[in-house]
Amino acid sequence: MDQQTNRNNLEAGWDALAKGEFDQLASYYTEDMLFIIPGQNDVLAGRVAFREVLDNISAALPPGFDIKSIRYCMGDDEIVNIVEWTSDKIPGGTQSAVLFKFNTDGLVTEERWYVDTEQWKAAF
Repeated sequence: MDQQTNRNNLEAGWDALAKGEFDQLASYYTEDMLFIIPGQNDVLAGRVAFREVLDNISAALPPGFDIKSIRYCMGDDEIVNIVEWTSDKIPGGTQSAVLFKFNTDGLVTEERWYVDTEQWKAAF
């Protein structure tokens, strides 16, 4: 797929997440996708496992987590999002980077978050 298709799918995925439409969000990922956040002991592998985690996503996010903006840095088969967010313990906000890799059908094969792990822990 082309860069614009990848971006359209990613924007639709963020929108589905915001609306709590988790089946729709999961549909933008491959069956064998990987989800990685630094500081976790396990890598989440597979769309089924990813979808199951989404039902309890609020437990994985800091209290009051709120995305303020998302910037898109385009690559051929990948997009890096710069996500600006706030939470109850970080009211002034901060940012994280998220790498999304795509297959030729425009589906996400890997989502990898880059966060300040000490700041992330302190946000809870």
